[in-house]
Parts: sequence; C-alpha cells; structure tokens
Amino acid sequence: MSARSKARKRALDLIFAGEARGRRPGDFLDDQIEAGETPSNDYTVTLVRGIEERLERIDELISTYAEGWSLARMPAVDRNVLRIGVFEVLWVDDVPDAVAVSEALNLVRDLSTDESPAFVNGVLGHIVRDKERLTSQD
Repeated sequence: MSARSKARKRALDLIFAGEARGRRPGDFLDDQIEAGETPSNDYTVTLVRGIEERLERIDELISTYAEGWSLARMPAVDRNVLRIGVFEVLWVDDVPDAVAVSEALNLVRDLSTDESPAFVNGVLGHIVRDKERLTSQD
C-alpha cells in the first residue's frame, strides 16, 4: 500500500471517528494531536484540514449527486469516503481524478457494503464529469 493510500485510510479513520463522536474533522484531529497521536503522514493532515475547510460545500455536492440518498441515510463509511474523494477531485491538483476515484473505490471495497463501490463510483464519476463547472463556481 502506498504512503498516500495509507494517509487516505488514516484520514478516513479520523473523519469517521470524529463524526461518530459528533466532532468536526479538524476538531477531532486537534484532539488526537493533543493526545500525542499526530498522523505520521502529512497528507492525512492535508485531507482532514481540507475537508474541514470545505465540509459544507462537499456535503452539498454529495447530496446533489447522490440521487435518492440523503447524507444521513448513507453508510457512514461511504459518506466519509465520498468526502475524501470529492475533496481530492476538486481541490487537490497533484492527484489525478482517476486516482482519487480508484482510491475511494478501494476503501469502500475493503470497508463497506457490496453495493458501495458502484454507488461511490457513480457519485464521483458525475462530479469528475462536472468538475470544470463545479470548480468555476467556487
């Protein structure tokens, strides 16, 4: 597993655990750092902080593109993997879109339901398709 793949998995762990505790991603990361659990890969911090900064916009996009699914109704793993994938597709220039989508699919294949890869691929695929329009709005 590459260093960035491990960083994505650790970011997912932090975002997921923070959400389960009712904490925003950045606040939960701060708690972990204060407790001496600083992530070993800076990309983990980049992901968590970036998602924190754009959480409302990311969630709005997921809600728009996840036809028939509200954020609350999605499996928590899928919701948080989508947050990472959307952030990477729209705001991380050195990660190709195909890599961001592939990495998201790997995470849900390993950690979520049998239906999750198709769902996540569909949502991220539509966001990639509309990327130029979406980034021009932000």
